Amino acid sequence: MKKYEVVRTILGERWNTAPHYTIKTAFAPTNIALCKYWGKRDEELNLPLTSSLSISLGNKGTNTELKISGKHEDEIYFNGGLMANDSPFSQRLLEFIDLFRYEHIPRFSIHTNSNIPLAAGLASSACGFASIVLALDGLFDWQLSQDELSILARLGSGSACRSLWQGFVHWHAGIRSDGMDSHGESLRARWPELCLGLLIFSEAEKAIPSRIAMQRTITTSALYQAWPSKVSRDLAAIKQAIANRDFQLLGKSAESNAMTMHATMLSAWPPIVYAIPETLLAMQRIWELRGDGLQIYFTQDAGPNLKLLFLQRDIENVLANFPGVEIIQPFAMD
Repeated sequence: MKKYEVVRTILGERWNTAPHYTIKTAFAPTNIALCKYWGKRDEELNLPLTSSLSISLGNKGTNTELKISGKHEDEIYFNGGLMANDSPFSQRLLEFIDLFRYEHIPRFSIHTNSNIPLAAGLASSACGFASIVLALDGLFDWQLSQDELSILARLGSGSACRSLWQGFVHWHAGIRSDGMDSHGESLRARWPELCLGLLIFSEAEKAIPSRIAMQRTITTSALYQAWPSKVSRDLAAIKQAIANRDFQLLGKSAESNAMTMHATMLSAWPPIVYAIPETLLAMQRIWELRGDGLQIYFTQDAGPNLKLLFLQRDIENVLANFPGVEIIQPFAMD
């Protein structure tokens, strides 16, 4: 099944209708996977081999404004700057927008503003595509369900299906070939004391995109065959930890899951290494602190940066040991 077929199936009679408004704006938070998504069973539809679980980062994310334009081609602005339509960023965005475009749809002026770095392991594409889907839904007044919006966002970037909600989100891998059962679900659980810390060592775009790294890992890593069962165990443990507010179980499971994912990449050929010296030094410091009694853990996505996990009571201690950390309290608004 092709992406455009999924779009038309979901929109149904709403396909080929005129925009209801001339401008709409939507925000979507970025999300950090505690139980990782690494590997696809369908490249075209971004269907994962395993389920995953994430936490969103409050006001960290992307705001997208879609405006009907009278010009002959789309205009794309990123953080205020006009992007060339043949740039990789613009091409990926326009390819996605074209899934919803038909003969009478006018061109758009697209303003995307993000407060996280692009392609640095902070799920910038996830919140980007999620915000676009939300803006499209508002512009055309489709009034789609959350499941439908999540599926559409997944077509742009797999993890985008988790960026429609704040808090914890479970992405169900699903088993259907059309992907209609592969979408995010808000767990609705709250954990006011839970904190995350962003340790940013590099904002440079990663040399190996996640899509390429995933495929290389699946096809060449001798360790990857153990990944699905590892995810199954970690997912169950993390959900239990959330339900019971068991921080030690949460941190241990999330850190182990991340380290295992990177181990599969290390055993791929050619090997994939996202860590830089600063990453490894921070890991060693975290292990030292934990050995001294501080309850602190980390997770790492496809990039050099770390996300710390700790509780509100330890904020001062974390700041003392990592002065440059940016602390986020996902449930501070509750």
